[in-house]
Amino acid sequence: MIRSGSGQLSSKHAPDATSAAVAAVMRGNRKQDTRPELRLRSELHRIGLRFRKDHSIAVGQKRVRVDVVFTRQRVAVFVDGCFWHRCPLHGVSPKSNSDYWGPKLDRNVARDVAQSDELEAIGWKVVRIWEHEPPREAAARIRAVLAERRAPS
Repeated sequence: MIRSGSGQLSSKHAPDATSAAVAAVMRGNRKQDTRPELRLRSELHRIGLRFRKDHSIAVGQKRVRVDVVFTRQRVAVFVDGCFWHRCPLHGVSPKSNSDYWGPKLDRNVARDVAQSDELEAIGWKVVRIWEHEPPREAAARIRAVLAERRAPS
């Protein structure tokens, strides 16, 4: 946390970890190539699907980074972590530093909704996979969406 000129704490930066164990966990969080992403991509590849990973899609003046993209079918797949994206089954609100984490997680969810809406507005189909979903089930769901997008209208 940073103190502003008035001495108040600013929530622009993450607060200090409450323990060495928490610090180690936070350092270990990856932006891409997370275990759930790797498992899903492996399953997609196993069933014969080819895709782009960590791909950027232009949406107006900005770009959206997507975990797995099927460019021809215009299907964007996000693999969302239960904590970071407030999974209704497994998402928890931290008790430590809740003044920081509550708004931070709320912003993540709001960004997810906005990005999905923006991509869909320009013709993309968005699929959101929770990290706890079994890779085979998630891959089957994605394959069904792809088949739907390939079907003649």
